[in-house]
Amino acid sequence: MSFAAVLAALDLLDSPTASGAEVAAALHAAGVDEVEVVPLRGESGGTDVVRAVVPGTRGRRAGADAPTLGIVGRLGGVGARPTHVGLVSDADGAVAAIACALKLGRMRQRGDRLPGDVILATHVCPDAPLKPHDPVPFVGSPVDGALLNREEVRPEMDALLSIVTTRGNRVINHRGFAISPTVKAGWILPVSRDLLTIQEQVTGRPPVTFPLAMQDLTPSSASLSRLNTILEPAQVTDAPVVGVALTAEVPVPGSATGASQPADIEAAVRFALEVAKAFGAGRCRFHDAREWAELLRHYGPMTHLLTPGDA
Repeated sequence: MSFAAVLAALDLLDSPTASGAEVAAALHAAGVDEVEVVPLRGESGGTDVVRAVVPGTRGRRAGADAPTLGIVGRLGGVGARPTHVGLVSDADGAVAAIACALKLGRMRQRGDRLPGDVILATHVCPDAPLKPHDPVPFVGSPVDGALLNREEVRPEMDALLSIVTTRGNRVINHRGFAISPTVKAGWILPVSRDLLTIQEQVTGRPPVTFPLAMQDLTPSSASLSRLNTILEPAQVTDAPVVGVALTAEVPVPGSATGASQPADIEAAVRFALEVAKAFGAGRCRFHDAREWAELLRHYGPMTHLLTPGDA
């Protein structure tokens, strides 16, 4: 179970002084040797991107060829101070990613190593700005999404899970977590059957998915209505990307404090870890390679959707 890691991550980030350096120190103590902190500054303030690598027994760090999974926690900020005091709902993507790293580090210390490398990334900002949005306000990021993409999405990632708080909507009326269809090169592909199976096994319930619109793939600079930033990582990688949405039965503002649900985050963390185990072992496909080749042959890529488009 991953409850200890989730609670540790929640406590670590629920602070006005939360920083990348504090997260890096906790990850090092948990047995994660390769951690990098990249400070970023924007018009609305600053944040610290934290990247960690947990090498696998047959991954590229070991000179082998097991595939690498990326786990990215996307968010505006872990706090919205001074307007709101405490950890905000929007923080849960970062909580999940850091909890995954803490758990993988502890597993590695005890001798449990995954086949493939796992790269984890998120950012830490305790005083992010608020952003008007209907039906509830978002927590904005102090830096541009394109800058976060550049630092959080790595070319070594062969597939990517993007974990994001997704409670500020009326589209997903389920408390827990839901997964998206696979997105690759601007295409919205079918939901992965392997991921559905893992979700069933982790939750003990029927799988929960959520719909995507074409606008959800566009960058924020296109100024189109989107569910949130959950598929932003797909804008800068050819690897398949799946969103893991932390959800609620009613719209909950990203700026709401006291709204994080440790049990829901823990389930999403277990899901991500089980995906990492299966993906590195070659037992989990994010998409059907044969159908993908046919799509490209007949229709070509849809990568123009990942750009701001024509002026």
